[in-house]
Amino acid sequence: MTGFGKAEVSKMGISALVEARSVNSRFLEVTTRLPRSLSQRERDIKEIARSVLNRGSLNVVVKIEKNLNGAAPLKVNASAARLYYKLLNDLRKAIKLREKVKLEHILNFSEVLEAADESESDEKEWHVVEEALKVALLQLVEMRKKEGAELSADLQRRVQWMDDAIGQIEKLSVERIPEEKKRLLERVAQLLTDKNIIDQSRLELEVSLLADKLDVTEECVRYRSHNKFFLEALKEEPSAGRKLNFLVQEMNREANTIGSKANDAAMAHLVVKVKEELERIREQLQNIE
Repeated sequence: MTGFGKAEVSKMGISALVEARSVNSRFLEVTTRLPRSLSQRERDIKEIARSVLNRGSLNVVVKIEKNLNGAAPLKVNASAARLYYKLLNDLRKAIKLREKVKLEHILNFSEVLEAADESESDEKEWHVVEEALKVALLQLVEMRKKEGAELSADLQRRVQWMDDAIGQIEKLSVERIPEEKKRLLERVAQLLTDKNIIDQSRLELEVSLLADKLDVTEECVRYRSHNKFFLEALKEEPSAGRKLNFLVQEMNREANTIGSKANDAAMAHLVVKVKEELERIREQLQNIE
């Protein structure tokens, strides 16, 4: 399901902006775009996302700004500076160079200037980002809930239509049985006219097979039961996506059985429409929790 959340939190001289976007996906996939200082926190972000989401392709973008308040983000490594100064002086003497060692020469060595309290800075950044991330995800979840409510209403309408269609199919099936029996009696009369010997047991078998083939009551009852459980799960269970998928599979199984027994154009047409609705529902269910 689609959703968007955005939050900005400023604390301890650190301002964190987090944007979270999700689109449809059968599984939960989390991608991140983080500042270099938080690259090791990617796993933590994914764990937080998994605690509130089950499905969706989620993209998280984090931006950080620091208010240094006049404090430099680097500090001098005095021991390294003295060591490099001595080495450069020894080199100058060794090659009998008159030029004196200058500050710019020493600054060519990266160890002379190092990050100030990097571990502490990382923890501060993460606390601010974590707070902003949770707020952004809550906004995203709320947006997904609104979309889910609209989707739920649409699914309920489709299931109700299928329930009505199954009722029509069952009615047509009951109405066809006398017609088929009449047609069978006409065939029997034709056999009598042709002076053929009628096998009574074979006739009874044909009638029994015909009745079994025409009767779709059992399948219709099971289908309505699946409809009922579908609507209950849709209203009551917070994460029913997989259960609803299973129920749709069972509905499709019953629809196939009814279709195989539908020796009637009107019934066959309704079965096709029911299966079309099932396919639409199945596609929608790939996106919900």
